[in-house]
Amino acid sequence: MIFKEEFKMQLKDIGKENYIKNRAILEMFENIGTYHSDLAGYGPNDINETGVAWVLLDWKLEVLKRPKYGQILRIDTWGKPTKKYYTYRDFEMYDEQDNLCVIGTSKWVLLNVETGRITSIGEEIAEKYEFEDKNVFNIEELDKLKIPEVYSAEMKYKVARRDIDLNGHMHNLYYLDLAYEVLPEDVYEKRPFDSVRIQYKREVKLGDVIKCRYTFEDGRHVVNICSEDESKVHAVVVLE
Repeated sequence: MIFKEEFKMQLKDIGKENYIKNRAILEMFENIGTYHSDLAGYGPNDINETGVAWVLLDWKLEVLKRPKYGQILRIDTWGKPTKKYYTYRDFEMYDEQDNLCVIGTSKWVLLNVETGRITSIGEEIAEKYEFEDKNVFNIEELDKLKIPEVYSAEMKYKVARRDIDLNGHMHNLYYLDLAYEVLPEDVYEKRPFDSVRIQYKREVKLGDVIKCRYTFEDGRHVVNICSEDESKVHAVVVLE
C-alpha cells in the first residue's frame, strides 16, 4: 500500500533563501510514516495494546529539487517486505507541479516495550501494512558507515528534557541538529546539503553527556556522535 499525505511548509521548516530544510523533510517523512502506522494499528496510541514500538536505525535522504516556501507538498510512503527482524520504509516528496523533489529510505526494528528487546516482524504486521516491493534507491541494503579515526572539530552536549521522545531516548532528528552545530562555520554556510545519511548505533538518554566529532573525509562531511569518553558510538551523520 502506498500511503499519501499533503503537507504545507511552516516558517520553522525553511532555511536559506526560503527553501525547505533537511530537518523539515525528515520530520515530514517521520510524520507520514507514523500516520501509516496509525492506520495499520501500530502507531503511538496502539503501543499499550500491541506492546511494541517502532525504533529507527537509519536514514538516507537525497534532494533532487529543493521545494521553496509556499508549496503544498505531497509525500508518498510505503513499507517494504521484512527481513524478519527489520524492515525498510521508502519515501517520495512531490511539489505542486508533480515534480519528484526528494527520495528517502529508512530502516526500522520493532521493539518489545516491556523487555526492551527487538522482536520479529510477523505476517500479521505485513498484512496490515500491505508492503510494496518498490525501491527509491537501487540498493537492497544500506551499507554500514565507517567511523573516522581523525577529527578536526568537536563539541560536548548534555542531553536535556526537550530532546527526549516517547521511547525515553533522544529523538532521532536531534542527531542531525547536533551534527550541524559541530560543523565549522565555512562548512555550515554551504548548507543545505542535498545528501544526508544518519546511522543510529546506540540510544542516548536524558542527562547523558555526548561528544560530537567532525571531520572531512573522502569528499564527505562526517560527524561521529559518541559518549563523552569516546568508548561508545551513538550515531554517525554524513552530509554531502
